[in-house]
Amino acid sequence: MIRRSVGWCGIVATALGLMALIGVTQAEMKGQGGGAHEGAKWLTDFEAAKKKAAATGNPILVNFSGSDWCGWCIRLDKEVLSKPAFRKYARENLVLFLADFPRRKQQPAKLKQQNQELAKRYGVRGFPTILLVNADGKKLAQTGYQPGGPEAYTKHLNELLSSAAASSSESEG
Repeated sequence: MIRRSVGWCGIVATALGLMALIGVTQAEMKGQGGGAHEGAKWLTDFEAAKKKAAATGNPILVNFSGSDWCGWCIRLDKEVLSKPAFRKYARENLVLFLADFPRRKQQPAKLKQQNQELAKRYGVRGFPTILLVNADGKKLAQTGYQPGGPEAYTKHLNELLSSAAASSSESEG
């Protein structure tokens, strides 16, 4: 009789297999929850985001991120985007869209192509790049990482949106 020792690796592998069956990711088990994706509805289809923005009247926050390798992206996610105060603000004021450029995760070819085309269209040169765009996809403002946590960041976003609205009013008048 051959005796097999399961050990910790076997237990972890079995647990991960069971979690995969019920849809729990390793990031969620580590408390990362996929970061910004946790508790907030991040769309990955830009056309769907534009439709939602048109229906709600809210701007789209486009997060160009290297979620699994970019230190500043991970920091923005950890300090701001995954926090309850930001998620509450976003639910009421934004449509969230993630254009992710991971290095370790595989993406469907269609998603990868969409994100590359959006980065080219908006002239994204680094990560994180945060854009605020309207339902037509017109860029209203651009920012990136800002220190100070979710309250400071939502204040910053409000200032950008107010400035964009003022500029739009001046150009119309």
